[in-house]
Amino acid sequence: MCFDHDSRPPLPPIAGGAVEGRRVDLVADDNVPFLGFLARADQPTGAGVIILPDVRGLHGYYEELALRFAEAGVDALAVDYFGRTTRSSDRGPDFPFRDHIAQTTYPGLLDDLSGAAHRLRDEAAPRALFTIGFCFGGRLSFLCATRPELELAGVIGFYGWPVGDFRAGMPAPAEVAPRMRVPVLAIFGEADDGIPAQHRAAFEAALAGSGVEHELATYAGAPHSFFDRKAEEFADDSADAWRRVLEFVARLTPAAG
Repeated sequence: MCFDHDSRPPLPPIAGGAVEGRRVDLVADDNVPFLGFLARADQPTGAGVIILPDVRGLHGYYEELALRFAEAGVDALAVDYFGRTTRSSDRGPDFPFRDHIAQTTYPGLLDDLSGAAHRLRDEAAPRALFTIGFCFGGRLSFLCATRPELELAGVIGFYGWPVGDFRAGMPAPAEVAPRMRVPVLAIFGEADDGIPAQHRAAFEAALAGSGVEHELATYAGAPHSFFDRKAEEFADDSADAWRRVLEFVARLTPAAG
């Protein structure tokens, strides 16, 4: 598992920021309804981001993260994964997410992502669209670099498993690196037991060998899920990771006109 239910992004609201977000109903490419949380920037930079949660789906961490992106001028849409297995909108601490995440499939997730991309483009018309994911969503975000139909400018993953078998039948990002067509920003904790140094090295070698523009940032001593308000000892690492994310997005977003 990635974040706890009471975890929140380690990002204070921007002083004077007045953005608002709302739950929205989305429709996947296979016509399945699912949940989202949309936050629009008051002063848009032209960038948009689809936020891919961990295994808990659309809980408070990702809704707040969408607001922080909007405050930074990035229109954001956080998505849920469970439209095919429940009609409940409750993602509270008692929601049996393990039962539902076990029923997700890679094709279904791609249909969800495509539907989310259509919605964000309809709502905000970003000049550049990105994905960012965490844990389960981090691996999915890496894989989005292989999906030309999403028309992405880049992908970002926090501690997404880059090698080996995984949930939902998702392929290993390192194995499909030759099919990646957009830049990749990958962020890891050095002390993440599930993603050891050799796995990170294999991913970087695959990206480099495939000619994929990429940046891998590994934070010394940081565990899996370090990007958390409760992990105060990693506040500086989290601030640096957020800086990298915003700079990556800004660099790949074309100027207006």
